Amino acid sequence: MRFFSKLVVICNMCFLIAVLLRVIENLRKKNILFTGRVILNPVESTFVILGYGAIIVNIIFNCILLILFISKRKPNIPSWIVVFNFLLLLVQLFYFLVKV
Repeated sequence: MRFFSKLVVICNMCFLIAVLLRVIENLRKKNILFTGRVILNPVESTFVILGYGAIIVNIIFNCILLILFISKRKPNIPSWIVVFNFLLLLVQLFYFLVKV
């Protein structure tokens, strides 16, 4: 569970970076010098793929935590990871269901 929780944190950080890259790209489109093509380097593309796939991994992680909570077992992970992932799940749900 500790490895999976760290993987979810990394994916959530990639989500934040991907959203930041989208904002930067939208600001670049408003510039007069925009040529009409999206410029994503391979590293940026990796952030986007991991970031947009993070919602699936985050939902699975929070469902596992819910099952552990219902069965009254304590997960072997720090509490800040649980809170961080849950808050980012709320942000991701808002971003994908309301914003986009």
